[in-house]
Amino acid sequence: MDTSKSKLPPISQLGPFIALLIACVFFSITTDHFFSGDNLSLILQQVMVVGVIAIGQTLIILTAGIDLSCGMVMALGSIVMTKLVADMGLPVPIAVLAGIGVTALFGLLNGLLVTRIKLPPFIVTLGTFNIAFAITQLYSGAQTVTELPESMTWLGNTFPLGSANVSFGVLLMIALYLGAWFWLRETGAGRHVYAVGNNPEATRLVGIPTERVLLGVYVLAGVFYGIASLLAVARTGVGDPNAGQTENLDAITAVVLGGTSLFGGRGVILGSLAGAVVVGVLRNGLTLMGVSSVYQVLVTGILVILAVTVDQLSRKASR
Repeated sequence: MDTSKSKLPPISQLGPFIALLIACVFFSITTDHFFSGDNLSLILQQVMVVGVIAIGQTLIILTAGIDLSCGMVMALGSIVMTKLVADMGLPVPIAVLAGIGVTALFGLLNGLLVTRIKLPPFIVTLGTFNIAFAITQLYSGAQTVTELPESMTWLGNTFPLGSANVSFGVLLMIALYLGAWFWLRETGAGRHVYAVGNNPEATRLVGIPTERVLLGVYVLAGVFYGIASLLAVARTGVGDPNAGQTENLDAITAVVLGGTSLFGGRGVILGSLAGAVVVGVLRNGLTLMGVSSVYQVLVTGILVILAVTVDQLSRKASR
């Protein structure tokens, strides 16, 4: 009896965590301060925005789609919520909800174009990337929004945990991952996401509303981008109209390194967290080693190609 099909998924799921362990061991040997509490806390704070964006990106990629607009939608959400507070004096909770509402509307727009007009997700989200960028620049006047109340940035505050200072935003990121993991694994709606990505036609034939599932995924992804907007504001203390221009690629990198298949229907959400941390560890460790940022980008690119190659070979072996 051939057991290769049953063995491959667990190996692919463990891959991101094995890569993370290897990277941590390597940098702990080659640098002096990598395993200090402050440095590890810094890594988590640096990846928390991309990490939350990667949750939404994972959901979309599980349906065999992709979202190139996620970073700029996140930036727009941060500008909306900060300007409503700084310029109009709205209460922070209302401003935050408005910002998340805007990012959810972009998710709805993406979803409607993909499900109703049947446009390719790549083209749709490439277009909404530019739309979000233009609106962000016009609404902000290309100016950074400053002088925000402490209540809007408190997620960037830290508390002592052992020898490290952990931010509340990192705790929120972990809680969101655990919630998304439970939803995908233990609920019917979560399993429908996998089914749509694996075989949309077969899923439709068994009575699952595939278009509704896809639309819900894009809207939910938009909500996660809105939460990432708040984390970005908490981390920097400002609303930055120039943010978000690379976070889309960083989020896709995290998802791919995390073992989610670009062909849809296969992946574990916690792997995306590991993938985001792997990228953060690599950049932090190479910086501590004095390696130029150009080589950091090079290493990340090689890892993405390797991850996609492993996914392709795994798919062929499981057929």
